[in-house]
Amino acid sequence: MRVSIEVNGTAVTEEVEDRTLLVHYLRDNAGLTGTNIGCDTTSCGACTVLLDGESVKSCTVLAAQADGHRVTTVEGLSDRDGELHPVQRAFREQHGLQCGFCTPGMIMASVSLLAHNPKPTRDEVREGLEGNLCRCTGYHNIVSAVIEASGQEVDR
Repeated sequence: MRVSIEVNGTAVTEEVEDRTLLVHYLRDNAGLTGTNIGCDTTSCGACTVLLDGESVKSCTVLAAQADGHRVTTVEGLSDRDGELHPVQRAFREQHGLQCGFCTPGMIMASVSLLAHNPKPTRDEVREGLEGNLCRCTGYHNIVSAVIEASGQEVDR
């Protein structure tokens, strides 16, 4: 089947099998490997992207379901000059990553969280990111990064 998705502002039209997951479409057809494949069961959140501005786990969405829609991946957050998105910058500044495997999905979930709750508390950040797992950081620096990206003072 023919699927056309606006990915990071660029139309990507490809022939795919009916069962192709959005995560595979993004990686294999659009060539955007920032979206990671972790569990394929919606448990880890490593594949989180924005679909029409809403956070989704791309391992649970068929490419056909995204046909005609807008998808933003972690590669689409920085501007054309390479300037990092505030959430990306805050993750770097607050050391909100360790091995980096969960980072793209965590950043995308954080962008969505801040779109819905621009000034979250630390507890609201933890609750808002509960579907994204990190096995390395202990989450403290991730939460601090989201707080920084929201423009609030980071507690130390």
